[in-house]
Amino acid sequence: MLARNNEEVVIPIEQSAAALEQIVALDQEVEWLGTGYGGGSVAEGPLWWKEGGYLLFSDIGNNQRLKWEATQGVSVSHEPTNNANGLTRDPQGRLLACEHGSRRVTRTEPDGSVTVVANNYQGRRLNRPNDVIVKSDGSIYFTDPGAPDPNLDLDFSGVFRVSPDLGSMTLLVRDFITPNGLAFSADENILFINDSRRGHIRAFDVQPNGTLALATDRVFADLRGDRPGVPDGMKVDVEGNVYCGGSGGIWVFDPSGIHLGTIVHGAPSTTNLAWGDDDWKTLYITTRDSLAKIRLKISGIPVPTS
Repeated sequence: MLARNNEEVVIPIEQSAAALEQIVALDQEVEWLGTGYGGGSVAEGPLWWKEGGYLLFSDIGNNQRLKWEATQGVSVSHEPTNNANGLTRDPQGRLLACEHGSRRVTRTEPDGSVTVVANNYQGRRLNRPNDVIVKSDGSIYFTDPGAPDPNLDLDFSGVFRVSPDLGSMTLLVRDFITPNGLAFSADENILFINDSRRGHIRAFDVQPNGTLALATDRVFADLRGDRPGVPDGMKVDVEGNVYCGGSGGIWVFDPSGIHLGTIVHGAPSTTNLAWGDDDWKTLYITTRDSLAKIRLKISGIPVPTS
């Protein structure tokens, strides 16, 4: 039974392949944790903070970073945030944030000071950094949609890599319409990037220097359908299965791109996902205005801690 906005409805998990039952029980319920977020924009960027046992997430429109705790519910963790969107942590456990308002990616140091990771490409300001991930070697990858727009400096929407020492930034690919969520395969040999406008996920082999082998570019999965929802935030579990918002809910794919099923939650869109709890088997979900979670049978790839 799902309870959202004081309404209770039964929404089954949709199974497309038998292997889905190894990932999630077909009668597993989505638990709604709160609603009313986004401030006219969206709730985004969920991130499990294991040391404290809580979840951070972005309320973009209200310019706040919120914190959900099982015993306390939702409270304001930090404001203002420069309308931050995607959040993650680097191998040292430092917080990274994509800031829409300041058009930059930042890192918060242990003393609370802020380091600018990226704010321009070849002297032109970034568009609206959206989502960010960190490879195990410390290199930072982020999407920067928004172009073309007469109010922006760049004439393309790109995906970038910043070296671990922040000394160099490389444009990896620039032919997406709306690059959004991104995630590495479990072995970090593949980078998945979705395009919200085109409704699909593309996959690229990662070269030893961290750039992408563009000749390996392929469509990993198409998530279009008749129901609301487009590709947005994306995560991978320890066995290589890929989870991504799409038409009707959260689509689950095996490592080869076979659609195993869809976790239907009833909200118009899935904006982002995060692994959490002590065993990393809870998938936290943000929608345009709400926060939810569902228990799975497989652990997600853990986020670094300090």
